[in-house]
Amino acid sequence: MNEWLKSDWRAKPRVQMPDYTDVAALAKVEQRLSNYPPLVFAGEARSLKEELAAASKGDAFLLQGGDCAESFEQFSADGIRDTFKVMLQMAMVLTYGAKVPVVKVGRMAGQFAKPRSAPTETINDVELPSYRGDIINELEFTPEARIPDPSKMLQAYTQAAATLNLLRAFSKGGYADVHLVHGWTLGFIEGEKASKYREMANRISDALDFMKAAGLNSHVSNELRTVDFYTSHEGLLLEYEEALTRLDSTSGKWLAGSGHMIWIGDRTRQPDGAHVNFCSGVLNPIGLKCGPTMSEDDLKKLLDKLNPENEAGKLTLIARFGAGKVGDHLPRLIKVVQESGKNVVWTCDPMHGNTIKSSSGYKTRPFDSVLQEVREFFQIHSAEGTIPGGVHFEMTGQDVTECTGGVRAVTDESLSDRYHTACDPRLNASQSLELAFLVAEELVARRNGNVVTQAVV
Repeated sequence: MNEWLKSDWRAKPRVQMPDYTDVAALAKVEQRLSNYPPLVFAGEARSLKEELAAASKGDAFLLQGGDCAESFEQFSADGIRDTFKVMLQMAMVLTYGAKVPVVKVGRMAGQFAKPRSAPTETINDVELPSYRGDIINELEFTPEARIPDPSKMLQAYTQAAATLNLLRAFSKGGYADVHLVHGWTLGFIEGEKASKYREMANRISDALDFMKAAGLNSHVSNELRTVDFYTSHEGLLLEYEEALTRLDSTSGKWLAGSGHMIWIGDRTRQPDGAHVNFCSGVLNPIGLKCGPTMSEDDLKKLLDKLNPENEAGKLTLIARFGAGKVGDHLPRLIKVVQESGKNVVWTCDPMHGNTIKSSSGYKTRPFDSVLQEVREFFQIHSAEGTIPGGVHFEMTGQDVTECTGGVRAVTDESLSDRYHTACDPRLNASQSLELAFLVAEELVARRNGNVVTQAVV
């Protein structure tokens, strides 16, 4: 077998990637990036893989969430803090429900490129190349803005490095103290409509009070004031990924230095394609989006290519079918995994299969549909005797109005109030935390041998 090289993908069919017109400028940027320090380190990626291995056995639970596409213009310390804060709140609630550690992975510090359903878009009879994320071109609808610009990779690297720096400070500097995090959550349940989650929140309070009385508090236990927080993104722009790939001196394996975990999208998972080739050669944990068009034969090939040594925690299968469709597809894919004997983490992305156009013209995702797909995911795994290992959300800590529903109900008419996303609609802070409470109920029910079925239509 020939040894894998980080440039091998260049000889494979490529999709969803830009054609740069200035080849010399592209080469210069790639050379500069190849000399920059990696954004993450091999030991961190190995630690994440160990935690995901536990999730594959039901001894941990994966929470993966963050922006649909990170923005240069909206980049701020407050934005990073707010998303991190909500993820900590969600993780605490899920830890209570699952009674196992929650693996926290942000869609952050690298989620700059987006696949598109069409290569061009037309507005007022003007056709231009599609916007593909700030790392590639610009959202403004002009011919100049839509030209792929390789220098944007350098800006993406700088923003990712700054994001990781702040996340590491928050994770280890006391901001993640469990008592502080739970105090934020208690603020959420003060509203009358969120009062139904008060009982669970009070039980968490009781547990923290008991720990404090027993002498287990953040002043004496570092584990109560720090967390491990990892980053992830879709490994879409392979020139950027290759330039940041480094050889790990400890293991002799290649590390994708752009993020702890990278995933392959539903549009780029061709078994003989460039993206699968690249991801097959790095030591990082890999995610694989599995949509309705995933065939059993392709999944079998992808399992072999992406995890040939069958390492636990190496491969996470991210199911994204849409509410009402999970039963049509998840069982047949579970059967492939069981027959192949492969180790995988099963996780649910209830966002991408539930995008609709609202009556007001905005692209949105109904909260009830998101919840329904999560519940169907748990029900199928219960029926199949397999382990639902995690959830994957597009979300933000900001008070946006992009997804409809939730206890602080966002309506079709109010979508325009704070609709800030450049690509896909995200859950806001309130909706994200409410969803965590509802998923926690599913985890409690599963632990008790029951399945929550209400509100499934």
